[in-house]
Amino acid sequence: MNMAAKSLTRLNGIARSEFTKLEQLPNIGRSLADDLRLIGVNTPSELIGRDPYSLYDELCRVTKQRHDPCVLDTFIAAVRFMEGGEAKPWWAFTAERKQRLAP
Repeated sequence: MNMAAKSLTRLNGIARSEFTKLEQLPNIGRSLADDLRLIGVNTPSELIGRDPYSLYDELCRVTKQRHDPCVLDTFIAAVRFMEGGEAKPWWAFTAERKQRLAP
């Protein structure tokens, strides 16, 4: 396996399939992990196949407040990572969000 492919399947020596805590994911700290748990996402593997935009909408609905759009960017980063993408900082997904949500 070449180095690029290896970096897509492992982070800090841990294979994605072995992640058990949301806090192990890039960009996810305690607060965002708690937000994800609040909307029923308890493990990293539960992000696979999920729509980060729907997750964000559900968080806003459940908490009855509109969260900063960087939360959505972070959800995008986490879902993409668990689905096999590179570990990127959350702000790498800001342009995607802005394009998708443009009027």
